[in-house]
Amino acid sequence: MIPFSILDLSQISEGGTVSDALANSARMAQAAEAHGYERYWLAEHHGMPAIASAATSIVIAHVGQATKTIRIGSGGIMLPNHSPLVIAEQFGTLEALFPGRVDLGLGRAPGTDMMTARALRRNMGDGVDSFPQDILELQAYFGAPDEGQRILAVPGMNANVPIWLLGSSLYSAQLAAQLGLPYAFASHFAPELLFDALHIYRSNFRPSDSLARPHTMVGVMGVAADSDAEAEFLYTSMQQSFANLRRNVRVPFPRPSYDAVADLKPEETAMIDHMLRYAMVGSKATIAKRLGNFLNQTEADELIVSMPIHDIAARLKSVELFAEVRNLLGAQAQAVVPPAGV
Repeated sequence: MIPFSILDLSQISEGGTVSDALANSARMAQAAEAHGYERYWLAEHHGMPAIASAATSIVIAHVGQATKTIRIGSGGIMLPNHSPLVIAEQFGTLEALFPGRVDLGLGRAPGTDMMTARALRRNMGDGVDSFPQDILELQAYFGAPDEGQRILAVPGMNANVPIWLLGSSLYSAQLAAQLGLPYAFASHFAPELLFDALHIYRSNFRPSDSLARPHTMVGVMGVAADSDAEAEFLYTSMQQSFANLRRNVRVPFPRPSYDAVADLKPEETAMIDHMLRYAMVGSKATIAKRLGNFLNQTEADELIVSMPIHDIAARLKSVELFAEVRNLLGAQAQAVVPPAGV
């Protein structure tokens, strides 16, 4: 049974507030912990009225305070938006507050439009191009300082926060392999290069002090409900949200609506179906069959699920049902393993 985790964007639902979104993230993290999920990660996005996790490290602390044992972290921090020292201090602080529970997932996309990215970074000269060096700098800040080292991350030094590399490209797969880092592929919204990226990562992996062998995580959008029909209705919120992104329409996360989805243009529907190719939508039985096939094909070590559901009660139900799917798949896997000595 591979670990299941949650990716949360702390969504601001239509009719709700930022305060509601943050309170819902805490409730969802508590539910994930109660149902045995491995990690609860939050994503850095900016300038989006549907997402409340822009100040990602603060929201991680918020869910950390609401939980006791589940790992917490970023999926991810967009490192080109920040200096490595600032991130080392932030995540060193999180590690001091929640010892042994903090992960730092890193991405190189801006997490926003380019105008907002310029406002975040001020200087766009380095950014993506310095990404590999910035990761090495960040790792150095988390380690033991050298004798006479002038720049220290306090908190941060000796924190040894685990770093993951996140991505949706072959570049990220190659870099994760070269640095010997665990790798999470964003197949929940960018499925095109999933299998090529996993192959490149595994084939080129170089063991490091932090990781002896390749370790992969794959992502899916997930909407589980008591019936396929209910799940498909709840999923219309995500379909609308992706159409809004394509149109550059910035609004809170929409209520579910079959009528709104029916009004989408054919090219919008095609785009959504392609980007959400690996969305797991349906009842527990439906999701178990489809997800089992997906995990067998990817041979992933972990799964992370983003649950784009407008209503918090339905979202919490989905968390519960995905945990039951995990247990079901684990039982099925154990049933096909022959006894020792056979």
